[in-house]
Amino acid sequence: MNNGIAQDDSRHSDTAQEWDERYSSREQLFSGNPNGVLVTEIDGMPPGQALDVGCGEGGDALWLARRDWQVTGVDVSEVALRRAAAAGADVEGRVSWARADLAETPPPAGAFDLVSVQYFPLLRSAGPATARGLVDAVAPGGTLLFVTHALADLKQDAAVTAEFDPARYYWADDIIKLLDADGAGAWEIQVDETRGRTAPAPPGTHHHRDTVLRARRVA
Repeated sequence: MNNGIAQDDSRHSDTAQEWDERYSSREQLFSGNPNGVLVTEIDGMPPGQALDVGCGEGGDALWLARRDWQVTGVDVSEVALRRAAAAGADVEGRVSWARADLAETPPPAGAFDLVSVQYFPLLRSAGPATARGLVDAVAPGGTLLFVTHALADLKQDAAVTAEFDPARYYWADDIIKLLDADGAGAWEIQVDETRGRTAPAPPGTHHHRDTVLRARRVA
C-alpha cells in the first residue's frame, strides 16, 4: 500500500481482499518511485534496519534497500507483495516482505532505526495498540517518519467522493500525543509541518500538500 496509499484517492480500503482487488485491477497501481518525503527526510541518515509500513509494490522499500538499508516491507496485500518481490531481485537479502495486518501482528519493539509510515490509513477502529506498536517499534536513536496528505486537501476530494471521514484515522497530532505519553525527553520532534508536495498530484486528486512528522527516539 505504501508509495501512495492515498495518492490516487481518499477512498481507503480496509481489508486485504479489497486491496488485492484494487492491485489486481491494474498491471501496476503506483509509479514504483519512492515517496518524495521519504527521500528528502532520510537524506544523510546512516543506513540501518527499516520498517516500511504498507509497502505496496515496494517503491520505498526497494529504494531504501538499494541504499544499503536492511528493510522489512509489510502489507496486507499478497498481490502487491508478489510484485514488490519480483521488482527487487537485485536487492535480495537486503529486503524481506511480510504479509501481515499490523492491528493483529505488531512489529517487534525497539527493532528499527527507521519506521516509515507513508500515507498509510491508520484506522482508529483497529484500536490504539496498532499506532502504539508502530511507535514502540522505533529503536533508541531511531526515527519515526509519519506522512499523510494534508487534511484540507483530502476534504476537497471528499466533497467529490463523499466517502472520506477524517475521524476514522490517526493524524500527526494523534501520533505526537503518543510520543508525549512516553515522557519528557523520550522523543525529539524534528519536523512537524505541512508542505507542498515534491511531485505533481495524481490526475483527478487535490493532493498538493503533505503533513510530515519526523521524530527521533532519544531514550
